[in-house]
Amino acid sequence: MGESDNNGKVSREEEEQPLSPAARLFHSPSFNCYIIAILGCNTKFKPDVIKSGLQQTLLKHPRFSSKLVADDGQRWTKTIVNLEDHVIVPDLDPNIDFADQFVEDYISDLTTKPMDLSKPLWELHLLNIKTSDAEAVGVFRIHHSMGDGASLISLLLACTRKTLDPEALPSVPENIQVGSTNSGGFWWFLSAFWSVLRLIWNTLVDVLLFGVTIMFMKDTKTPIKGAPGVEHNIKKFVHRTISLDDIKLVKNALNMTVNDVVLGVTQAGLSRYLNRRYGEAEIDGGEKQRKSNLPKSIRLRATILVNQRPTVGIQALANMMEKGSKTRWGNLIGYILLPFTIALQDDPLDYVQTAKATIDRKKHSLESICTFSGGVLVLRTFGVKVAAALMHKVLSNTTMAFSSMVGPLEEISFYGHPLAYIAPSVYGHPHALTIHYQSYVNKMTIALAVDPNAIPDPHQLCDELEESLKLIHDAIVKKV
Repeated sequence: MGESDNNGKVSREEEEQPLSPAARLFHSPSFNCYIIAILGCNTKFKPDVIKSGLQQTLLKHPRFSSKLVADDGQRWTKTIVNLEDHVIVPDLDPNIDFADQFVEDYISDLTTKPMDLSKPLWELHLLNIKTSDAEAVGVFRIHHSMGDGASLISLLLACTRKTLDPEALPSVPENIQVGSTNSGGFWWFLSAFWSVLRLIWNTLVDVLLFGVTIMFMKDTKTPIKGAPGVEHNIKKFVHRTISLDDIKLVKNALNMTVNDVVLGVTQAGLSRYLNRRYGEAEIDGGEKQRKSNLPKSIRLRATILVNQRPTVGIQALANMMEKGSKTRWGNLIGYILLPFTIALQDDPLDYVQTAKATIDRKKHSLESICTFSGGVLVLRTFGVKVAAALMHKVLSNTTMAFSSMVGPLEEISFYGHPLAYIAPSVYGHPHALTIHYQSYVNKMTIALAVDPNAIPDPHQLCDELEESLKLIHDAIVKKV
C-alpha cells in the first residue's frame, strides 16, 4: 500500500509543476505577455505533415502539453492535447490582393484575443498565402509564462533540421568569451583589482538608477513613447531583412561585436526617425524644417530582459523531446536598463562607437542579477500584485524593449518546409515599441512590434534602420 502511495506521489510531482515567479508575473492583468514567432516559408505548408511533426517533438515538451490548474492558476498540470485546437489553418484565397497587409492585419488581430486558459497556452497559425518574401507564413503565439523568449526560440529551432541534411540539427554559434590568460604579476593584480572596483561601482549606480526609475525618473516624452495603458492596445508587427555580412564587415573593421553594431544601427535609425517626426510636427505648425529637429538631451532607454538561467542548447532540447531526458526550464529573468544616445551625428561611425561604450559599461555590472533577486524577494514578500506593479512602473517609465538573438548558420526546414526568415517579437508589456534582431544564415531580420497610435508608420522606421546600416557600412568602406 505504501509503495503504491509513493508511486502516486512521484506521478503527481511529475504531472504538476509550480509556476516560476516570473511566470506568475506574466499572468497579471498589467503584464499579460505573449511571444510571437513569425516563420516565412519558401513552400506552401502541408498541415498534416506539420501536425505529425509537432506530435513527435513539441508535444513531448512538458510546457506544451500542460495547462494551468483552474483552481489557483499557480501550477502546470499535464493534459491531453488536441492538435486541432492549436494548429489553425484558415481557408484563404491564395491570390488575395495586398497579401503582406493581410498577414500584418491577421497577426495584429491576434493581439486582441486572449488565449483559453483551459488548454496549453500556445497556437500555430498556418497562412498559405504568398507574400513579398515568402510562399507561406506561420505564426506561433505562445504565452510568455511558458518560458523566456530565448529558450522558446531555441526550442522552436530544435524542431527544425538543416535543409541540406534533414537528419541534422541547426548549427548555432556559441557566445565566445574573449579574455587574456596573461598573468602579469603586479600589473595583472592591479588590473583585476580595478575591474572589481568598476564592477561594484557600476552595479551600485545601475541598481540606484533602477530604483529611481521605479519611483519617479521617466524617459523624455517622445513620439515613440507609449501612453498609459499601451499594454492593452492592439499591436502591429512588421519586419525588414538586412545583410548580416554588412554588419559583420563593420564589426570586424571596428573590432567589436554584432550586438555593438546593431545597437549603433538602432541608435542611428531612431535618431533619424525621431528627427523626421519632430520635423513633420514643426512643418504642421508653420515653421520651416531644420536639419536637426531633435530636442536636446533626450532620455530614451530600452529595457532588456536577461535570462539568469543559461539558455538550454538546441541539442539538449532535441534530446528532451526525442528521449524524454530532463532539462532545466522556466522564466528566471532580470532586467537591464540600456540608455540610447539620440542625436544626429556628422560621422555615422559615432553611433556604433557610443553603442560599444554603452554595452562595454553594462558588461561590467551585475544589474540583471540584482534586479532578478530583488524581484523574487518582492514577489515572495509582498505578492504578485506588488511585484507586477513595480515591474510595470519600470517599463512604463522607459521607452522601448530591445533584444537580439543569434540564429542558424545554414538554411533550415520546419518539418520539411524550408524557412525564408524568422521574426520573433513580444507584446502585452507597457511599451509602444519593441525591436528584436534575429540572424539567419547571412541575413539579419529586424522585427518591430509597435502601437500604431504612437508609431503609425512602422515601415518608415524600418527604412530608417536599413538606411542607417547603409551609411555606417559605406563609412567603413571609405575608411578601408
